[in-house]
Amino acid sequence: MSGSTVLAPASEARTGRFRGTIAGLGSASGIRIVVGCWQESPYGEFADVMLAQVDGTRRLLAPTEEIAAFVADTYAFDVVEVVPVTVHRTGPAVSVEAGELEVSYDVGRRTPLGRALRLVPDRLATSPGWCRVTDPVARVAVRGVRTRGSAKAGRVETYGATDHHAVVAIRGTWRGRDLGGLGPVLPEPGFGFGSTPPGPSVTTLVTTVSLA
Repeated sequence: MSGSTVLAPASEARTGRFRGTIAGLGSASGIRIVVGCWQESPYGEFADVMLAQVDGTRRLLAPTEEIAAFVADTYAFDVVEVVPVTVHRTGPAVSVEAGELEVSYDVGRRTPLGRALRLVPDRLATSPGWCRVTDPVARVAVRGVRTRGSAKAGRVETYGATDHHAVVAIRGTWRGRDLGGLGPVLPEPGFGFGSTPPGPSVTTLVTTVSLA
């Protein structure tokens, strides 16, 4: 139900690999948005949105109660809403609709980090073992970024990144109010043990969630 708060725990069987992209967006209004677009997952293809308001409220916008419960069991939110989440891409422009959020952003060129990530074979880059190795490097190289850490409900999560592109523009509204232009993803939203880079960007990755 739209606007409902989900409290039921997700099934422990719903752990596994999620392949897709994460877009970390900052805005002049101070609202920070993380858009996950998952082509492969235990739930099939879906998208979800994490939104940090100016007052610090952390909000999850997810398309089904099952997905909302799993994500809320893994990350920290103050409010969870089940709403339709749609994502469309036309060339470099990506548009997202999720409840009272309407946002579009333009994906730019591959970053130096992206070029470095492309040098590592996908099978190695996305393995949990490799993420353990790269975590100390990621902490130093990119502010706020980690590739392995403890999530909620006794879970361990790894991020195996394979590409990285800058976001060069943002447009949209939250609850009818203009988001303003592009800004850094700061302060760090605090959804989990790590964060997206402070520079608005899109990361291609496989995230693996497992029991500790």
